Amino acid sequence: MKKILLSLLALALCSTPQASVAQQPDTITVVAVGDVMLGSILPSRAYLPPEGQEWHLFDDVKPYFKGDVVFCNIEGTFTDEKTGAKNCNNPSQCYTFGMPRSFAKVYKDAGFNLVSVANNHSGDFNEYGKRNARHLLDSLQINWAGFVDKPTAEFTVNGVKYGFCAFAPNSGTVSINDHENAKSLVKKLKETCDIVIVSFHGGAEGRAYQHVPRTQEHCFGENRGNVYLFAHTMIDNGADIVLGHGPHVTRAVEIYKNKFVAYSMGNFATYSNVSLAGESGIAPIFRVKMDGKTGDFISAETVPTYQIKGKGPLIDPQKRVIKVIQSLTAADFKDNLPKISDDGTITTNTTN
Repeated sequence: MKKILLSLLALALCSTPQASVAQQPDTITVVAVGDVMLGSILPSRAYLPPEGQEWHLFDDVKPYFKGDVVFCNIEGTFTDEKTGAKNCNNPSQCYTFGMPRSFAKVYKDAGFNLVSVANNHSGDFNEYGKRNARHLLDSLQINWAGFVDKPTAEFTVNGVKYGFCAFAPNSGTVSINDHENAKSLVKKLKETCDIVIVSFHGGAEGRAYQHVPRTQEHCFGENRGNVYLFAHTMIDNGADIVLGHGPHVTRAVEIYKNKFVAYSMGNFATYSNVSLAGESGIAPIFRVKMDGKTGDFISAETVPTYQIKGKGPLIDPQKRVIKVIQSLTAADFKDNLPKISDDGTITTNTTN
């Protein structure tokens, strides 16, 4: 009897890892949006939502935040004081973004479990704001990366281990222009992770810069990177999906080597001090279905949204951003051109 019990115990112990592997899903869903900034204490607290309304900014879109990974770029930082704030003397030209510390919980409540802090506004309150961001995101168990001293993150959801790294051209962030360092980070993540996600904040800003030029882009005296070369380099070295933001408008999408690239996801939830005119006021929610073992792209759903001043993102019945993505993608990517239906479904174009 003792031998039988020992044999059963050994069998159970040996079977446990195999059972764990078997539970790993065949498919995963990555939900991704662009810039999120829920108001700012500068130039005054009048640029914040009315008290309590911050909890309702995502009411219209939250049903679409169902996925294994739900991602955004935090455009700004968290602070209750003006300590360390960059110069903001002219209220009409004040682009210093500091959300109250309590707003970090709004991101958690919305469903975001992965964020980038690599952008040109994460340092708006210098080291004081960065310390706040680190502490709050860690305390809420929101995965994040993008500072030079926190270039990557690793986490597990539903049996799948994810690696994440985020890049930007700005001081204190992991450089989008240092491709050798970026390649090294991605390769290292690929060694230990099932799926590698790369985020970048790059490209020139504004409605005149909706196309992906395949060259270095400059804006406000900064070298904002060659986002086309960067995205391809990341995938060549192990990235499974590349998520771009920064131009404040939506750009094209691409399927490169069976991996999904969004070159810019625009202004998703930017409550104050960001222009929402024309194309700047529409943005997608991408719901990307991927192979859970290989990271290959299967399909994606594009949920169209729009913004008006004083509100959070709203579902757009006109589906304007889908038409924009269709047009830009057809113009910019002849070789790796995905098929985008009028309802926003993205699939691999088998005729390529």
